Amino acid sequence: MVIAGQVSRTPQVRRSPAGIPIARFVLQHRSHQRAAGRDREAICSLQVVASGPALQGSIAELDIGTAIRVSGFLSRADNRQGEYRLVVHADTLEILQDASSE
Repeated sequence: MVIAGQVSRTPQVRRSPAGIPIARFVLQHRSHQRAAGRDREAICSLQVVASGPALQGSIAELDIGTAIRVSGFLSRADNRQGEYRLVVHADTLEILQDASSE
């Protein structure tokens, strides 16, 4: 999947027990889509997980408001209360020149 948006929460980086860097941040997506013959605005926030040293250089450049395009896959993340939410596991991150590139 590919989704574009703006960083709305500063990336937090930690290391796995194996020493792999893992960054998490929130992407705010906003676009106009056509569904059932009508235009509609699509808005959502997704947590992005970026693992491995290859993506860490891009992560270091991210600030709140940075426009990016993320490609990867959706997965579920469980929390301690047994609930889950969707997260995007990033394969690639592309920093866009401006938010209108979404």
